[in-house]
This record gives sequence, structure tokens and C-alpha cells, in this order.
Amino acid sequence: MSAYKQVNYNEIEPVSGAMHALGDSLDSKQVGVSVVRCDPGWRNMPHDHAENDHEEIYILIDGEATVVIDDDEITMESGDAVWIEPSATRQIRNSDTESAFVLVSAPASRCVAASCEGDDDFWSIEGFVG
Repeated sequence: MSAYKQVNYNEIEPVSGAMHALGDSLDSKQVGVSVVRCDPGWRNMPHDHAENDHEEIYILIDGEATVVIDDDEITMESGDAVWIEPSATRQIRNSDTESAFVLVSAPASRCVAASCEGDDDFWSIEGFVG
């Protein structure tokens, strides 16, 4: 078995006309990643992730858009990122030009740090070094 898996998001059928979910295609066990290519005026359904306890980070890599989190309208431009807690309702509302997001999700309630050593639920949030 290889130590990595590669896919091209353009080869993954989009959900809701814009969201290319990569997690299943990459066989990811704990991290969800989607590339969202938004047409002008595109919106997704308001939703939360309270049931599966997933926090999310939305990174706008191209264009301008608004992300509504609960009742707050967050105006985003290329390079902006926003963290969203699991219970918050969220919705992307694209502007009148195309935009592109990378969405990252992971379990919010996992064992973190050395106190979980030996635990199958160990999950480090230390990030990348190098």
C-alpha cells in the first residue's frame, strides 16, 4: 500500500454544482477537504456540523464572497480564512464574480497531545514543521 494518494478535484463530480469533496477519494479518515468553485451568485444551503462535531476552516483562494455564520455576515476576499465551530450555522454566498474556496473539516473533540498516547482517537493539532 502506498504512503500517499493523489486525485485531481476536477475529476470529482461536484455536489450542489460547486463542491468537489476530496476526503473519500483520498481515503481520508479524519480530515475532510473540499474545493468549492462558485459561479456568480452561487449559495449553498445553511447548515451546521453539530451532529458530527466537525469544526471547519474556509479559505477563500480566489475572488470575493460572504460567509454567513449564525447571523454574522463575514466579507471575505482572496487570502482570507475563517474558522467555524461545529454548532454554528454557515452558508457561503458568492458575489457577482467567480470565487474559489478550500474547505477543511475535522473532528473538534478528539484527544490532543501526549495525554492520549496509545488511544486510537489521538489527533494532533501541532501543524506542519518544515
